Amino acid sequence: MAETKIAVDVIAAENDKCAAALKDDYDALGNQLARRNIDIDAITAKVAEFFVAVPSWGVGTGGTRFARFPGAGEPRGIFDKLDDCAVINQLTRATPNVSLHIPWDKQDPKRLKAHADALGLGFDAMNSNTFSDAPDQSHSYKYGSLSHTDAATRQQAVEHNIECIEIGKAIGSKALTVWVGDGSNFPGQSNFTRSFERYLAAMADIYKALPDDWRIFSEHKMFEPAFYSTVVQDWGTNYLIANTLGEKAFCLVDLGHHAPNTNIEMIVARLIQFGKLGGFHFNDSKYGDDDLDAGSIEPYRLFLVFNELVDAEYRGVKGFHPAHMIDQSHNVTDPIESLISSANEIRRAYAQALLVDRAALDGYQQDNDALMASDMLKRAYRTDVEPVLARARQLAGGAIDPIATYRASGYRRHVAAERPASVGGSGGIV
Repeated sequence: MAETKIAVDVIAAENDKCAAALKDDYDALGNQLARRNIDIDAITAKVAEFFVAVPSWGVGTGGTRFARFPGAGEPRGIFDKLDDCAVINQLTRATPNVSLHIPWDKQDPKRLKAHADALGLGFDAMNSNTFSDAPDQSHSYKYGSLSHTDAATRQQAVEHNIECIEIGKAIGSKALTVWVGDGSNFPGQSNFTRSFERYLAAMADIYKALPDDWRIFSEHKMFEPAFYSTVVQDWGTNYLIANTLGEKAFCLVDLGHHAPNTNIEMIVARLIQFGKLGGFHFNDSKYGDDDLDAGSIEPYRLFLVFNELVDAEYRGVKGFHPAHMIDQSHNVTDPIESLISSANEIRRAYAQALLVDRAALDGYQQDNDALMASDMLKRAYRTDVEPVLARARQLAGGAIDPIATYRASGYRRHVAAERPASVGGSGGIV
């Protein structure tokens, strides 16, 4: 039996407070959905089987280019991070896997796996880091990594990614995510064509090291840390990379890496259509990065993304099994609470998308009935599926109200007493 970080009786006591209201709400929603010929228990079962990975780095407090304000009980290293991740999964029953970032989380793989096993956790995609310098590396990534003009620097970056694969093999991971900050700050600083050629050649070397049952995800980002150009700047370039590398290469879509008003759901549809959607980093943004909790700004957009995913599921698209992970920076909230909230918002969007009458929608689309087609989506989105989410958590042994239960447990106060206070620091430009 997995070790629990929050006492089971705390969850039971908090659930008892909510159980009667949940039954009433679940029954009422069940009756409403039955009038639409939807079986609420079938929807709940599917939601209970939908999981999203949490990032190890997400349980620490983030920051901006200007400053970082650490919170109480910051994790001291990967083993504390895994403990915090276990709390999220214990309460939500939606996040059984953790995604590691090397070298930040580098430890003996046997110890990593043993600690995760004890907590009932597994490992999702490995993440390499060639966008900052590690203390012991020979060559700096200040001017790039996989696309650097210097062959030795590129080789160093390739070897680091291969090291991530080897660690992942030892702990049970099956994928590698590669995001690079390579780019330029000034016109003329880099030759666009040659830098991309160098990137593709370096990625090909990493690709050769992939086990047969692994996938590699390339991730695009419109800007930052380079402010004039980035080597992997949009989904089209990302598709070119995946298509060039081979059948084990796929595109990862981070919801915060797009310009405002970008039609992300259409990008998702295109990548599904051509068999190159690898997965997601879920978050939200107002302007152009991934620093906000999922669904906090544009929950309807999150739903529209899931509408495309459920449509692909409904159509039985061959080989369709995207990876799902949260990737957020928590600057002013308790990171555990934000990750709990995001996991639930992601499940909410999935549950709402499951309510769309696909046959009716297809009919309206074929008839060019724009108003009714749009209304079909809005009807599903407007449905309050909270009882479904809560029931799925309850049936799996989680918390009906996970954030209230987390606060009642006193977990943050407990770890704050155990872990030394983290010192705040300024950002890179002040």
